[in-house]
Amino acid sequence: MASKDRIQRLKDETRINILDAALKIVKEDGWQALSMRKIADVIEYTAPIIYEYFANKEAILLELTRKGYLLLAKDLQEAKSKHRLPAKQLEAMWLAYWNFAFANKELYQGMFGVTTNCSCELVNDLPEAEIPWDMFSTAIGELMNIDDMDSDVICTKYYTFWSVVHGLVSINILSRGSSDEINRQVLKDAITGIIRSITP
Repeated sequence: MASKDRIQRLKDETRINILDAALKIVKEDGWQALSMRKIADVIEYTAPIIYEYFANKEAILLELTRKGYLLLAKDLQEAKSKHRLPAKQLEAMWLAYWNFAFANKELYQGMFGVTTNCSCELVNDLPEAEIPWDMFSTAIGELMNIDDMDSDVICTKYYTFWSVVHGLVSINILSRGSSDEINRQVLKDAITGIIRSITP
């Protein structure tokens, strides 16, 4: 049994090493530079070994995307837990979303197809991709006194928030934004404006 555990532990470590190497390549050279051969070179394995763990580059992107959503969910939960009122929770979570995007720029690009090809259908099917939506929609529902989380109103308000925040993030990832101070002010103004507009 001990040897089975050791073999599984080694497999898990190799899998993590592959993902870490992939992210390292992306951080240094961008998503377009990622290849199975480069990953193999970084971890000093042969390319066929990488294929034993991941069918292709898209499978690695999907796994990194999953990791990104879990990290984002953790940041959102921490931000939300600091406030009791839904309006304050929404403001804190969208600011945490913004901070996550720039602290994890490469993951964010992969999650949302900013400067990279996104396997959007596969990403949308990830259960982890639903977590941010669930957290934001719950707070929106509480703020607007709507119990039905499948309400079109909640969906519309969520996409209003997301369009503004993601749009501003994307503009800045592409280096077309203003100074950090101005960006944060625009972000805060937009978030507080939307919150005011949906507060009964």
